[in-house]
Amino acid sequence: MNHSPTPEEQDYPLSAVPLSARKSLWSMGLVLLGFTFFTATMWAGGTVGTAFDFSSMLWVLAIGNLLLGLYAAGLGYIAAKSGLNTALMSRFAFGQIGSKLSDIILGFTQIGWYAWGTATMAMLLVKMTGLSESWTLPLMVVFGFGFCISAFIGYKGLEMLSRFAVPAMIILIAVSMTIATSDAGGLAGLTAIAPTSDLSIAAAITLVFGTFVSGGTQATNWTRFARSGKSAVWATLAAFFVGNGLMTLVGAFGALVYQQADIVDIMVAQGLATLGILMLFLNLWTTQDNTVYNFAVAGCNLLRTRRRKMVTLVGAGIGTLLAVLGMYEWLIPFLILLGTFIPPIGGVIMANFVVAYRGRYPDIAQAPLPAFNYIGLAAYGVGSFAAYTSPWVAPVVGVIVAGMAYTLFFIACDGVKARRESQVNAT
Repeated sequence: MNHSPTPEEQDYPLSAVPLSARKSLWSMGLVLLGFTFFTATMWAGGTVGTAFDFSSMLWVLAIGNLLLGLYAAGLGYIAAKSGLNTALMSRFAFGQIGSKLSDIILGFTQIGWYAWGTATMAMLLVKMTGLSESWTLPLMVVFGFGFCISAFIGYKGLEMLSRFAVPAMIILIAVSMTIATSDAGGLAGLTAIAPTSDLSIAAAITLVFGTFVSGGTQATNWTRFARSGKSAVWATLAAFFVGNGLMTLVGAFGALVYQQADIVDIMVAQGLATLGILMLFLNLWTTQDNTVYNFAVAGCNLLRTRRRKMVTLVGAGIGTLLAVLGMYEWLIPFLILLGTFIPPIGGVIMANFVVAYRGRYPDIAQAPLPAFNYIGLAAYGVGSFAAYTSPWVAPVVGVIVAGMAYTLFFIACDGVKARRESQVNAT
């Protein structure tokens, strides 16, 4: 029986977003840009910045972010056409129970980022203000629950924060990069800086792509609110190619000029310490609320509950606990995990949408979905193995191989099924 959404259901965690609740391109773009403005992405850019000359660095960043943007835009288009998020799409791709695998993987990675961001904010604030280190853990608790306020409200809360934070961050970044360019001696000075570390092009693209691929996989939580597939694609490309690209570029600039990848350290070196603290706070908050929101959406599908606000609070609690336990030190292995095992989920979902459902999902509330979609699960396993063992760009390999494996498995199983039916009819 249909009913109007309750306050707990306003963001449609277990159903398609109706056309009446869709948002403008401007609204979605702001929320997604706030999501992709993330401190960890700058560090990825910093690693790239010290390994290449200025021209090569720009090409690596452009390729990595374009691949990420196209991947996220593909999922974004499906989300806009169906009104579903990644967790709900996974029911079609992996089955009613099988989809819980993607819920666990996506939810874990998002809450891992939330823990890392919470710890980062507390530790750097203590460092930059000269507070006693005894303040670190209490501040982690404060930020751990404080960052989730806008996510607790829902899409409207995320949008309200982004309307203020995104323009402010763009202005601060522009000021900082202008000073950095001047300190380096202009374009001539930048092009004259020699690399100080070694990194292959494949590894660099993997780092750029993999750092935020978990976010790209779950950007559907906002693109499902798009009024059209076209607006979802444009908003996603703006966020993941332009926004994420800007973050990696800032990190690379800092590494080139100041041997620092983080925007806060860069601003301190530029004499902008107060602005640096503000930048850090806005930068992390606009990503933190999105990550815990992602956790809540995955959690709602995992537990089959519409109580998104309660799951949001639980996620904030788990993230805070992980921060206190030292998540800050686990960043590198965590990034490797993300780049290997998340992209194949998106590859299977896209192939399933195109091959099995011909570009149109049935009503999720009435669709006769199996408990396990073994074709999707097998394709995910193949894609993950290929990504894990690939010497090339692992995330891209994972997406392509998972999508191809799903297509081949589906065609083979469909052929076997048709042959059996013809044999039955013949007898």
